[in-house]
Amino acid sequence: MIQKIFSLIIFSLLIGREAFSQDKNFHIYLCFGQSNMEGHGKYETQDTMSNKRFRVLQTVNCPEINREKGKWYDSQPPITRCNTGLTPADYFGKTLAENLPDSIVIGVINVSVGGCHIQLFDKDSVNNYVANAPNWMKGMLASYNNNPYNHLIEMAKLAQKSGVIKGVLLHQGESNTGDIDWPNKVNTVYQNLLTDLSLQAATTPLLAGELLSAEYEGKCASMNEIINKLPQTIPNAHIVSSKNCEGIADGLHFSPAGYRQLGKNYAKVLLSSIYSIYQ
Repeated sequence: MIQKIFSLIIFSLLIGREAFSQDKNFHIYLCFGQSNMEGHGKYETQDTMSNKRFRVLQTVNCPEINREKGKWYDSQPPITRCNTGLTPADYFGKTLAENLPDSIVIGVINVSVGGCHIQLFDKDSVNNYVANAPNWMKGMLASYNNNPYNHLIEMAKLAQKSGVIKGVLLHQGESNTGDIDWPNKVNTVYQNLLTDLSLQAATTPLLAGELLSAEYEGKCASMNEIINKLPQTIPNAHIVSSKNCEGIADGLHFSPAGYRQLGKNYAKVLLSSIYSIYQ
């Protein structure tokens, strides 16, 4: 009996310690998608200037840049995997940190796979997707233990010990261009995230970015019409415009300048609709 009471006391102390260690002013955002969220753009010197109030949770081991999986670092590209490039999440975090009170710290977790369909992040279809994935994708999938969704959940649960998940950033759709069921497929992933991380839809906005626009000869620009319908399926979804976000010649990806602007656009949507302070 005494041993049981002692065990309960120890358990309570451990729970209390974990709850105490969670900083309510550490606002964490989950990022996922395909190559534009993964980071296709080559980062430049101006992009490596870090902000102490913008942090990234390393999701894979990268000894070549002295980062370990599961640890927080001052955010500098690459923030997805060891050899990826500039992403919209980079300037999303910087812009938030610059516009929020000094007491707020921003953290991001980015698990993305170039060329993937949204089905890769669906728990019910991921195994079949991975089994039939093209050879060029297999290395990326292996870095996430062949299950990017589970990997994102693992990292998110670790992050919840330090801070509070405040929202989700998605940039995906090129591989699903023309798929009118895309909003429902995204909703499946979103609902799974809410359930697996004990989050509430009302306090967990989903920000979905438009693809490279027709303004820059985006080959998948027609998908933006479907992306803009997402709030009809997910009430707390917000669409991020890709207007004025420069692209490159392949018609699929943004230029470094485009990624910077797109990241700022993500932040502006959040600041104006959720934080309600952006001027």
